[in-house]
Amino acid sequence: MSLAPMAAAIERRLEAERDRLPLWLPVMLGAGVAAWFALPRAAWWSATALALLAFALAAVAMGRGGRCARMLMIGALAMAAGLGLVWWRAERVAAPVLARPAVVAMTASVVRVESLAARDLVRLTLLPGVADLPPRVRVNLATADVPVGIGPGATIRLRARLMPPPEAAVPGAYNYARVGWFTGIGATGRGFAPVVMLTPSRGQSGLRTRLGAHITQRIAGSAGGIASALATGDTGAITQTDADAMRAAGLAHLLSVSGLHITAVVTATMVIVLRLLALVPALALRVRLPLVAAGAGALAAIGYTLLTGAEVPTIRSCVAALLVLVGLALGREAMTLRLVAAGALVVVIVWPEAVAGPSFQLSFAAITAIVALHEHPVMRAFAMQRDEAWWRRLARGGVLLLATGVVVEAALMPIAAYHFHKAGLYGALANIVAIPWTTFVVMPLEVLALLLDAVGLGAPLWWLVTHAIAALLGLARAVAAAPGAVSAVPVMPDGAFALIVIGGLWLALWRTGWRRWGLVPLASGTIWALTVPSPDLLVTGDGRHAAIRTTTGISLLRDRTGDYMRAVLGETGAIDGEPGLLSETTTARCTADLCLAMVGRWRVLMTRSVYLVPVNDLADACRNADVVVSERRLPRTCRPRWLRLDRPVLTGTGGITVNFTSETIRTVRTAGDEHPWRQPPTVMPPRPPRQESRSVRPKWPGGS
Repeated sequence: MSLAPMAAAIERRLEAERDRLPLWLPVMLGAGVAAWFALPRAAWWSATALALLAFALAAVAMGRGGRCARMLMIGALAMAAGLGLVWWRAERVAAPVLARPAVVAMTASVVRVESLAARDLVRLTLLPGVADLPPRVRVNLATADVPVGIGPGATIRLRARLMPPPEAAVPGAYNYARVGWFTGIGATGRGFAPVVMLTPSRGQSGLRTRLGAHITQRIAGSAGGIASALATGDTGAITQTDADAMRAAGLAHLLSVSGLHITAVVTATMVIVLRLLALVPALALRVRLPLVAAGAGALAAIGYTLLTGAEVPTIRSCVAALLVLVGLALGREAMTLRLVAAGALVVVIVWPEAVAGPSFQLSFAAITAIVALHEHPVMRAFAMQRDEAWWRRLARGGVLLLATGVVVEAALMPIAAYHFHKAGLYGALANIVAIPWTTFVVMPLEVLALLLDAVGLGAPLWWLVTHAIAALLGLARAVAAAPGAVSAVPVMPDGAFALIVIGGLWLALWRTGWRRWGLVPLASGTIWALTVPSPDLLVTGDGRHAAIRTTTGISLLRDRTGDYMRAVLGETGAIDGEPGLLSETTTARCTADLCLAMVGRWRVLMTRSVYLVPVNDLADACRNADVVVSERRLPRTCRPRWLRLDRPVLTGTGGITVNFTSETIRTVRTAGDEHPWRQPPTVMPPRPPRQESRSVRPKWPGGS
């Protein structure tokens, strides 16, 4: 069978889609970045890059100058460039990392101060200047222990317990080790009082800090935290309960400065500048006022980005806004997929590691879905302005807003499920109310209140801001409390997520009928994700914490498990509520030192303390167990029937999850993984003092 007719059909299709082909350039660049994260070994990275280069040459040689050949060549080269770019970036930002936990005394220079008022903490980024410590560390201090005058440039002396940046506790959990590598953080920990101020900050606290403090003084509680987040990007004053409610309602994006906030600032600036300049006839007749307003909007976007800390997500939104303003200045359409692609291209080139993070994926998925929807001919025809009654115009706007919310929620739900293991059901409806309310009510009122504070007249406006934010919080709490508002989902396989992303991009970026082929990978990935079984056993990388699936959900091994670890095990265990305790279930027998749990026909034996069990007794218990879990090295005589997870094993695998029905195991680490944050640490702290062991003989459950 000749392939010529098929090749001709593809050429005709690509000719019809020729203006959409550039949209795939950042996609292929990002695919190369994703390939570097997915492949474990340096040899594989080199082989993949060489294979892509060979494929590009083959496409040129065999394509005979056709559009398909050029597209394949450029795509392969872009993918190879993305792989090489993130590899180079990972090597360029390399910095020493702490080897093991240690308590150290240090004199350090303060780089950054972040207030976490809701947790009564202050987070400091420090430059220790100590030979056997990483050059940059992050330390949390209790608010009461923070000395007066602390700020960027201050020098302090303190003791702190430091540890290496933690990798994912279990498969699918947040991997701070990777994030810390690219941000240069070599250790994290907790500081102890007293903290001695040696040199105070060279100047007053920054504008961002002073503005946040000013706002939280005017509005108490989470409402003040939300007001501060809208102005400065600082979410530290929002209580965990309200932050969870906002997340469950699909409104968490309002708390991080993103495209919504940048758009509101730019739009307000342009409208004000246009109105003011139009009052001067000489300027209105001689100057292109829209161009001047666009310039003012650009300055406002840059200033707002700097004010809110110039975080990567905010910079991405600022870049996109600047591209839109350039388009307006050139007389082009305000927002197109080409502008979105240009913004994504800039971000991937400058911060290639952002491709693997949820912030990049969520922000660009949302804007791509919105623009693709409104570029569709049917939506264009429906949204076209016409001479009609006001109620029809209002109803048409409501339908457009609802359709936009549904499409955005559909685009964001797989990403949220992949990263956070939660799927919200009512987010689209909540955003229909929350986004206009925040954009046109809360933010303008807050700006006016801040302006009137300059002359001491802001109090009435702050009262209005307080009640406006209270209404927003009330909406979030009501939606979060609704039945089925949030569904916990198992950890999504990487392959399923990749299929969903490919299918979504195929649907969004093409214009003609073959875009419908994107439904095939989209449906395949969705079915794969929905059919993944939840894990029956979860064990953290240090072996200290474990959870078992019982008839009531997930039950924790240790009665005293911290809030963070409870949340991690609950989320990755795909449960909606709080995890229970294994010692309170009827399917386990626990003492202070051991737990024997039943999962169907499987028997799991787990140690609960650092105290040793008599070797012979432990050997008998191991022989009657299918799986044994321990945070320490087990003796050779401990031989379970199937799986032994002790310190030597977990050191190689990291955190682990097990599904007993399918007998499948997932691990955090891959054998031979050569990503830099997996490499042996380069900083060796002093050896900690030896601790004495307890002489009391521990109790243990029998082996029967």
